[in-house]
Amino acid sequence: MNRFLRFILFLLLITTPALAIEEDISLPENTPFNEAGINLDGMIDDEDEEIITDDTEENFYDFKNLNKSVNKEESLFAKINKNLHDDTIKIDRSHYLFKDKLTFDYKKGPVERVQFYGKYRGNMSFNFQNGGDYSADYDVTTVAVGMMGEFRHLKDTDFKLQFNLTPVKDLTFFQQLLSDAYIVNRSIPHHQIFIGNSRNQVGVEGGLSTSLVPFVMRSQISRTFGNTRAFGARITGKYSLIDYSLAANSSDRFFKEFFPGAEFTGWVNFKPLGLTKGKYGKLVIGTGVSTGRNQNSYTVGGAYVGYTYKKFFINGEYSRANGYNGRYTSSNNAQGFYTTVGYSITPKIQVVGRFDWFDPNMDKSGDIRKEYSAGINYYLIGQGLKIMLNYVFCQNQPIGDSHRIILGTQILL
Repeated sequence: MNRFLRFILFLLLITTPALAIEEDISLPENTPFNEAGINLDGMIDDEDEEIITDDTEENFYDFKNLNKSVNKEESLFAKINKNLHDDTIKIDRSHYLFKDKLTFDYKKGPVERVQFYGKYRGNMSFNFQNGGDYSADYDVTTVAVGMMGEFRHLKDTDFKLQFNLTPVKDLTFFQQLLSDAYIVNRSIPHHQIFIGNSRNQVGVEGGLSTSLVPFVMRSQISRTFGNTRAFGARITGKYSLIDYSLAANSSDRFFKEFFPGAEFTGWVNFKPLGLTKGKYGKLVIGTGVSTGRNQNSYTVGGAYVGYTYKKFFINGEYSRANGYNGRYTSSNNAQGFYTTVGYSITPKIQVVGRFDWFDPNMDKSGDIRKEYSAGINYYLIGQGLKIMLNYVFCQNQPIGDSHRIILGTQILL
């Protein structure tokens, strides 16, 4: 296992820059494209890039979209009604319902433009345990407000500030209050450099924004090893054939300690079909590692494969941990795997299925956890207004089988 993780680390540090150099060019405006969508230099048009797979692509889209003009002439309710009947809104990107009304331009001061936003995500779950036990709970999983802004005098430099108002068990209000707090510089072509507290790219789904996950709950490896934020410096690159994220962070989580230890997190996605303009679909092959020390030394390595073609997608991700530093820290040797398949019946209705296998302690027998999930997502206005219905059958060796029905709602303002 240690040889495998060392190989992944070597691949990230050596291979990634070499592959990136070939495409480190800036395209002039009005570059001609041929019928396949490939311009004369072999680069694809970012406007047509589809299917965001991780935080690297989501950030590029968010800050690129921030700099676009907004139209405030149309009334808010008229725009929402129009969006309810719009089948062209992409479901693979965050769509803020009030973006036009909550984006402000300033003629004076250090900030030139700011977009304010809000997020809400909650779910009603009905739990059936074999043996007759039943429970019903409503959980508010996300209540957040934030802003994305563009500095006036710092060229190609933006910022993001997000507050999480959701009470979290075992954390004080202030420990979980500040989720995103960073500045990002985009002066290097195809790159973003982050300084501050930002999402940590531990795996693909583990580093993906919660609003883009196709189920109410993340996979077991994602919610155990990933879905965290860390304070430090990170550089991300995005090209036609490769995306990558390299970060040096404090290993602290939720501002519990000042600097309990250092952490390196790296992930790289290869896109073999990146120059075909989606003609044959989109194939992503990724690998990465997160290693550091927080109370105990930890190393999490993983691999990912995903394919999308028109209305269909399928993916799979495997992770193995010699200790981990997610929502909780642990010295356990653990591993897990999930595979997801989905199909869009209409532009607004998507069906998904997932098999999820997890071993929380490889040195202990009889604790395997399996989850079989089926769901339907109704995108009223893209990711901005979404309803999710999931059924989950859980096979948990220590406590027995159970069934869960979850009705989730998501609103991005």
